[in-house]
Amino acid sequence: MSDTDPKNLIRIAREDGDSAVAQPLDLGARVRELRKARDWTLEQAAQQAGLARSTLSKIENGQMSPTYDALKKLAVGLEISVPQLFTPPSKAQVNGRMAVTRTGETVEQITTTYEHDLLANTLKSKKMLPYRARIRARDMADFDGWVRHDGEEFLYVLTGQVRLYTEFYEPVELKRGESAYYDASMGHNVVSVSQDDATILWVTSLT
Repeated sequence: MSDTDPKNLIRIAREDGDSAVAQPLDLGARVRELRKARDWTLEQAAQQAGLARSTLSKIENGQMSPTYDALKKLAVGLEISVPQLFTPPSKAQVNGRMAVTRTGETVEQITTTYEHDLLANTLKSKKMLPYRARIRARDMADFDGWVRHDGEEFLYVLTGQVRLYTEFYEPVELKRGESAYYDASMGHNVVSVSQDDATILWVTSLT
């Protein structure tokens, strides 16, 4: 596999990433933290979630494991999703990272189907991989099978018109200003249906 293969862009971007072992989450402490961040008393939070105050107290103190129904009520009450209940809080300090990419400063990766200009290339250990792509392909036959990789992907059409092929959906045509968000582990390919090569902004999650 060459370093210009679209799938390899993900690997290249991850090479400088840090490996970390996730620590077990104390759900009770997490719920308490979320409640206090909203400056709610136990009574207020319980009422918001539709739970008994004693039930919420036991959850926070690790005295009972909540049912999925209780978790859903907690999430709705705290105005977050269920997965966020199990997401450890981010570091309190501001990271402060920033990268500006000016015209002519992009890193180019050329394939037979796409020309990629990698953006924000000076930032290491990114959580997103943004890149501008010129779509050279005109037909699915131009590809050597589906492109698949980890993460999720956002596509925004900058110029021209493209056809997005995916493994589980009918092809969809997108013109300038239109976008798509999809699971990148699902096979996907993009072709230009314009007279000229179309250009798109792609953003791929790396975590």
